[in-house]
Amino acid sequence: MTAATGTPAPPSGTPVPPSGTPAPPPRLRDFYEDPAVPVASGAARTLRQARMLARALGPVRPDGPPATVLDIGCGDGSAAATAARLLAGHRIVGVDWSQDALRRAGPRIPHLVRGELTDGGLPFTTAGADAVLFSEVVEHLVDPDAALEELHRVLRPGGHLLLSTPNLAAWYNRALLLAGVQPVFSEVSLRWIHGRPGSRVVGHLRLYTPRALKEFVTACGFEVVTVAGAPFHGVPGPLRPLDRALCRLPSLASILLVHARRV
Repeated sequence: MTAATGTPAPPSGTPVPPSGTPAPPPRLRDFYEDPAVPVASGAARTLRQARMLARALGPVRPDGPPATVLDIGCGDGSAAATAARLLAGHRIVGVDWSQDALRRAGPRIPHLVRGELTDGGLPFTTAGADAVLFSEVVEHLVDPDAALEELHRVLRPGGHLLLSTPNLAAWYNRALLLAGVQPVFSEVSLRWIHGRPGSRVVGHLRLYTPRALKEFVTACGFEVVTVAGAPFHGVPGPLRPLDRALCRLPSLASILLVHARRV
């Protein structure tokens, strides 16, 4: 959230065209395969989400099989690794279509599958998963409706969806909008930062308020159990205590955590 000064440098890997020549439009697939694009999530958000999932699943039953948890869009595997410490005995499978992300996740997740939410769907049977972690993914999708439908397909009836995404209505975004400044997390370009604090393009295409997110998840066939808040690791140091305190109010929190169940 540190305001950029001067003319921003292009993201790593972005070709610099000759003067007066427009750069070719970047493809989303190329953008997310760029090793310079961050694929890790904040530790505080990851831990809170893992605790929500642990409470939802409970311990492994002596007379039953372990739960199968799919971490869809696992990135570097940090979220799954945190969840694994709280889900002893359960089986966690990391899923991503980025080869670079899977390479980075390898040391953290024993089970990895390359798959994506479009072009045929995920390589899993219908109703075969007990829970899905969907961490900081939905804001990057062109077609989030189709993605939630696919998650609904792979989850068993009553299965758990743990979704997290930035909050468009975060406390600082409300102040920025009043000042006429582009909100944090929002992006108008895949090449540059325009009109908002920050210095890194991360490819956000969709942003949600708590109300919109609840309505969206419900419309996709889920029952929302709870909505909680989490802090954002990019908040400047002096403001982090306030950001953590406001997590008690999901409507103002930086990150939204949703626990829903497949109807």
